[in-house]
Amino acid sequence: MALLRDIGIRIDDSKRKFLAQAPDFPLEVLYLRDDDIPQVVAAGTADLGIVGLNEVAEHSADGTVAGTPVKVIRELGFGQCRISLAVPKAEPCDGPAWFEGKRIATSYPNILRHYLAENGVNAVIEVIAGSVEVAPAAGIADAIFDIVSSGGTLISNGLKEVEKVFPSEAVLIANPSLTPEKMQLVNEILFRIDSDVVSRRKKYLVMNLPESAIDQAVQIVPAMRSPTIMPLAAKGWYAMHAVIEEVQLWEKIRQLKAIGAEGILVLSIDKIIP
Repeated sequence: MALLRDIGIRIDDSKRKFLAQAPDFPLEVLYLRDDDIPQVVAAGTADLGIVGLNEVAEHSADGTVAGTPVKVIRELGFGQCRISLAVPKAEPCDGPAWFEGKRIATSYPNILRHYLAENGVNAVIEVIAGSVEVAPAAGIADAIFDIVSSGGTLISNGLKEVEKVFPSEAVLIANPSLTPEKMQLVNEILFRIDSDVVSRRKKYLVMNLPESAIDQAVQIVPAMRSPTIMPLAAKGWYAMHAVIEEVQLWEKIRQLKAIGAEGILVLSIDKIIP
């Protein structure tokens, strides 16, 4: 919902209903369980879906959902997690072979089945819809195969993560049979999403530089096309504006300080329109 707001599509979710309409964009939102979303998009009841990649993979192990292809059209950059194998802390698990003949509890039997086949492991899959992490303590299984984010839930249940199998995040999926008119709307949504996602990973820098350092500074922060450089009232000094990747921020600042940059401002970016 935050992503939709960020791209200018307002949905009143203060009282969540099964169906809500955007007043400023031709879009209706269906609120569904995440494991229902791939099937609903595949059936064409919904044209698009926002759901974890893990749910898409679980319900479309052969590339289809209920016999219909579902297209992943954009990774959305949030909700990062993974599906992992975990065992009780005391178990000396040293690789896939440990799971031979073991019972594994999971809500993702299709992904697990694919992993076991790839590694030549025969194990019993115990399908559980609820709290998978309690299965070993309850004697239901020897290990679990479940979503892991921070790992705190595993620790609190006396488990350790031993195999990271499937990385996941929120994705936008689409029914492949959309009309040209609907594809125009999808392309508009993708354009807005791309602008929003790109802006989240960048920072805007403003700094003062002596004239002698300008060429070096341009090499350090080449910006999107070229940095903006403007003279200051103080003779021999210039202001430089640039956009950089957030992951490079502190290293770039260190380099800029070393060549004489002063008064460096770091600003967040609301949107970048490519």
